[in-house]
Amino acid sequence: MSFTKVALYPATPTTVRGTYTKLSASKEKIVYTNGKTVFIRDVANPALGIAYGGHVQNTTVARVSPTGSYCASADASGTVRVWDIVGEDQALKGEFKAISGRINDLEWDGESKRIIAVGDGKERFGHAFMFDTGSSTGEIIGHSKVVNAVAIRHQRPFRAATAGDDNLIVFHQGTPYRYDKTIKTHTRFVQDVRYAPSGDHFASVGSDGKVFLYDGKAGEAVDEFPEGHAGTAYALSWSPDSRAISTSSADTTVKLWDVETRKATRTYALGTGLQHQQVGNVWNSPDTIVSLSFSGYLNVFDRRSGEKGPVKVLHGSQKAVTSAISNPTAPGTFVVGSADGRVLSYDPTGEATPVGGQGHTNLVSGLACTSDGKVITAGYDDFVREVEGSSFTASIFSTRSQPKGLASTSDGTVFVVGVDAVEAVRNNQKVAELRPGTGGPTSIAARDPLVAIGFDDHKVRLYDWDGKALREVGLLEANKGAVSALAFSPDGLKLAAGDSSGKVVLYDVPKREPITSRWSFHSARVNALSWTADSQHCASGALDTHVYVWSVRKPLKNIAIKNAVPGGVNGVLWLSDARAEEGGGRLAGTGADAAVKVWQVTFHV
Repeated sequence: MSFTKVALYPATPTTVRGTYTKLSASKEKIVYTNGKTVFIRDVANPALGIAYGGHVQNTTVARVSPTGSYCASADASGTVRVWDIVGEDQALKGEFKAISGRINDLEWDGESKRIIAVGDGKERFGHAFMFDTGSSTGEIIGHSKVVNAVAIRHQRPFRAATAGDDNLIVFHQGTPYRYDKTIKTHTRFVQDVRYAPSGDHFASVGSDGKVFLYDGKAGEAVDEFPEGHAGTAYALSWSPDSRAISTSSADTTVKLWDVETRKATRTYALGTGLQHQQVGNVWNSPDTIVSLSFSGYLNVFDRRSGEKGPVKVLHGSQKAVTSAISNPTAPGTFVVGSADGRVLSYDPTGEATPVGGQGHTNLVSGLACTSDGKVITAGYDDFVREVEGSSFTASIFSTRSQPKGLASTSDGTVFVVGVDAVEAVRNNQKVAELRPGTGGPTSIAARDPLVAIGFDDHKVRLYDWDGKALREVGLLEANKGAVSALAFSPDGLKLAAGDSSGKVVLYDVPKREPITSRWSFHSARVNALSWTADSQHCASGALDTHVYVWSVRKPLKNIAIKNAVPGGVNGVLWLSDARAEEGGGRLAGTGADAAVKVWQVTFHV
């Protein structure tokens, strides 16, 4: 048995209110950060993503070297890691402590040899160093407050410009880099500064909404672009031919500017409200611009089109994925819920679509799919909601306590696991309630007519559901920890039960006894289980970041997908009708890093 990674569907960038998010591009791919992970995303194909999880602190910015061989990424602790993006193992080239605080931006020079990192350091606000040795290549000085951005001229003679919260731009000559002059054009925080690819000019934007142009060699202010933004301008980027600039603003607009005439040639309005504020920007190809909404969605604009808005919007989870389920009525599709209450549907190509309508306001703790294709969701806002098509319906049920999980039966009944009870809901009405006398319910699974409920006393209790009440018919006691995940096999004859100790016990349902307790390679709580269509293999995902695929016929054999999801696995699901006689199938895993990874699993080598 073996596996190969075939796809990665990236998360969307992290956004913070009132703060910009740095985006960059390399070979028509965009580069950004989310949590402790760096993502390199292909705009055209969502499956061709790259994820790097080598940081121990939250990442803040990442940029690929001009040669395209290495990526430099920085985090909130002031650490810069340079790693290889050509090889699959993403080998670390070097790790350097640039400043003693959060790094807000970094930039490579045109020779892919030197890096300048800037931010909120306690001893200094910026540092210039060689990417391979870490040796200093000058001083980045002149600011009295946090530095927000840095830009380097890629042609010799090298120049660098830094922008900060002291409303200043500091111009440096190099190399080695040394202070040259202070530029006082903006009246409020300077949010971004970027050099044109030609090196002839650089431009800046700030909280005053203004856009300024400067001479690239001398650092002198050339002109102000008239009629800037009505709100904070967070980001700018240059077209590859250095003839145009795009800017993104909190006024929810993206503007394209002609550098020669200093006039706005196109203004895209994205809507109203906080979620539509534009907080990041990068020119992805000669005619394509990507702007980031505060919601985390990436808006793709094509200046050749006559569209008044984006030609495409790239979606994905922005926070940790907390639950996932495949949709049996639409093969290859699946639905995920995240820690911020969002629910997204993925199609077989990996394109994500957010579920519209009034959704959850807090963590999505459970998903279930009914026999007619409806998706039922539960959240920490204490509501159970219904999804039909691509939108939440008006149907809603208020739970008596915070829901922990969901399961459904063919008669349309949805079972909601609460803190001390299990509620049976049909047509948004409670039809039954179970209050166990001992132990608190922790997990649930259903396979007509049985409902299995896991408890924190390490036991699984089986109940018969007749449409009106739950009647206990069996007790399973081989687990060694609180039962955290349950899954019936499709044939209904087996039940997999994962617990907080990392063990997965396989039970024989008719005999009410364990088949094997040797599925015990996880070292932390099991969060998710998923069976193949032929009931011969079961996948498990756990807090230890690993995914295992277990065999019923050969319990001692398994496929170990180590470090599958940094931070922990919260969902595993088979995307294809995986069967042993067909040799395997596609398995997806998702969790703390908000991305979805897909592997081709082969049962027979």
